[in-house]
Amino acid sequence: MDEMEEELKCPVCGSFFREPIILPCSHNICLACARNILVQTPDAESPQSSRASGSGVSDYDYLDLDKMSLYSEADSGYGSYGGFVSTPTTPCQKSPNGVRVFPPTVPQPPAQQHLLPQPSSLPLIPRNSCITCPQCHRSLILDDRGLRGFPKNRVLEGVVDRYQQSKAAALKCQLCEKSPKEATVMCEQCDVFYCDPCRLRCHPPRGPLAKHRLVPPAQGRISRRASPRKISTCTEHELENLSMYCVQCKNPVCYQCLEEGKHGTHEVKALGAMWKLHKGQLSQALNGLSDRATEAKEFLVQLRNMVQHIQENGVEFEACLVAQCDALIDALNRRKTQLLTQVNKEHEHKLKVVRDQISHCTVKLRQTTGLMEYCLEVIKENDPSGFLQISDALIRRVHMTEGQWGKGTLTPRMTSDFDLTLDSGPLLQTIHQLDFVQMKVPAAPMLQLEECCTQNNSATLSWKQPPLSTIGVDGYILELDDGNGGPFREVYVGTETICTVDGLHFNSTYKSRVKAFNSSGVGQYSKTLIMQTSETGLPPCDIQSIASVAWFTFDPASAHPDIIFSNDNLTVTCSSYDDRVVMCNSAFSRGVHYWEMTVDRYDNHPDPAFGIARGDVLKDVMLGKDDKAWAMYVDNNRSWFMHNNSHTNRTDGGVSKGATIGVLLDFTRRILIFLINDEQQGPVAFEGLEGSYYPAISLNRNVQVTLHTGLPIPDFYTPGEGDPNGSVC
Repeated sequence: MDEMEEELKCPVCGSFFREPIILPCSHNICLACARNILVQTPDAESPQSSRASGSGVSDYDYLDLDKMSLYSEADSGYGSYGGFVSTPTTPCQKSPNGVRVFPPTVPQPPAQQHLLPQPSSLPLIPRNSCITCPQCHRSLILDDRGLRGFPKNRVLEGVVDRYQQSKAAALKCQLCEKSPKEATVMCEQCDVFYCDPCRLRCHPPRGPLAKHRLVPPAQGRISRRASPRKISTCTEHELENLSMYCVQCKNPVCYQCLEEGKHGTHEVKALGAMWKLHKGQLSQALNGLSDRATEAKEFLVQLRNMVQHIQENGVEFEACLVAQCDALIDALNRRKTQLLTQVNKEHEHKLKVVRDQISHCTVKLRQTTGLMEYCLEVIKENDPSGFLQISDALIRRVHMTEGQWGKGTLTPRMTSDFDLTLDSGPLLQTIHQLDFVQMKVPAAPMLQLEECCTQNNSATLSWKQPPLSTIGVDGYILELDDGNGGPFREVYVGTETICTVDGLHFNSTYKSRVKAFNSSGVGQYSKTLIMQTSETGLPPCDIQSIASVAWFTFDPASAHPDIIFSNDNLTVTCSSYDDRVVMCNSAFSRGVHYWEMTVDRYDNHPDPAFGIARGDVLKDVMLGKDDKAWAMYVDNNRSWFMHNNSHTNRTDGGVSKGATIGVLLDFTRRILIFLINDEQQGPVAFEGLEGSYYPAISLNRNVQVTLHTGLPIPDFYTPGEGDPNGSVC
């Protein structure tokens, strides 16, 4: 309801419509606002052919007005002549909703009242007055009737009144005995407002009342007819009622309009018949628009979910990025510690060498100084004989000590510089090149059913990547269950796309699936393929691969987008009026299999189709239209078999709500049989079936079905052994 409010507001004043009139361009405007935006055109430029008329002007007869410069191409809005000829040009104003409007040309009533004076008190509209639609900017000249030449939109006025009433006060329950509670629903059939306790007590959701339509109170009040249909009068002949409809002019007319000959050559029809016809056309158009609105709502839900997922993934990715950068920083800090240790070792080594040299030189210098002082004291002695006794020895000691201070003794054994240079260039370049790499996991592989087979206790499976997939694959993982419904286990990991698994149990049903992986991770699983190993002791041509029972559901991944799933993918319907195909998630290639579908809803006699299909069947046509499907389509009276658009074996007996359709697929005889309500429908439907098939149906929005699997073979049927044309018991 709130979304409709913008449709009920005038594009000039921005308030709810008051006495709306319909312009020839089909847009609406308040009568008071129409007077406010009138302008006068020069007499010489008044195109008489563009005079306004309630019924005589075509919707877009503006060719002559295009020659008049009523609005400037350089302006984002539209301009005006600025009022009457005698009035100077004034700038355009803006309405509350942003539409540019012309300045008033006549005195206007107070804004707060938003009411028009009586017609007798309205100022006369000047000659050659022009009005421009504020929405599409179409302009036209008014005739002598002025604004009275435009029809009033009574329907819009009534909708506005009902909408404003619905917002006025809360609705009360009509069945409460004391102090009525606020109503929560309204029954359109009973035309009664209920609160929750009264609805549960007086209008239970079962029995005959279950089909009644309950709507919110506001919607129910608007849908009520507040008053009987008003009788409309002609805008040109105010005393005549509108009783006919001119198809060419697209306007209601009266008998006097027809007598005057204005519509003599036009096609005229009864007003009531055209009213019903246009209502039906509008309802039909609304169905398509409703589908688009439903799709838009679902799309908005998808976008909102994407916003949530983006936020969650953003937080997760940010945390991962921070962890990766922290790991790099930790690695750099560890390397930094190692390099600092190496520098410290070099530092200690240099200090040790220099300190050792200082200590050694200090000792030698002290010894040399002591010898020099001793020799000087000896030279001071005056005893020649005593001097000569020690002089030779002293001279030798002096020369020997001097020799000890030879080359290299007074040269530093170590430099003060550190001969270490950190090569950080490659690392800095790598850091600068550090960026994100767009990598995705591979798509789900496709099992090649025509190459998958079993023989004795071996199974061969083949697969490939989807044709349009461009993501690299490093290898595949093939998984099988234990043949007894147990968990899956890996049986092959490698780069090959075909694998034979030996050592399986005889006469057992195995489920298999495969997925691909690369450096970014592991992709989604393929569809699950059910395969039956052979019974021991029989030659290959006589093998009976009869599985006990098979359990499966409808497959959302391969279904048409219009298919709607519920009940854990066991119940399906459709959002489209066209037939759409949905397959199940398991394929059969051997054995005898039986499943049923019950019709939960069946409206307007549609033609649902039931049968089997290849994996590449068309999804947007009825099942059996192409050569990939074998089906029976049925209505409420009879059925037909169809394959490759060929219809055969028309048989009496149809379906209704609650009917059960059975499908029996026998690979031992290579035949397909259909049943309706536990009775065989027609003869054997199809023969000579080979390969792998998926259970499938096609339906539209008028049908809803539920799948039942894991069923035993019907008692009336005896599977044949090697006889494809065996009789049905």
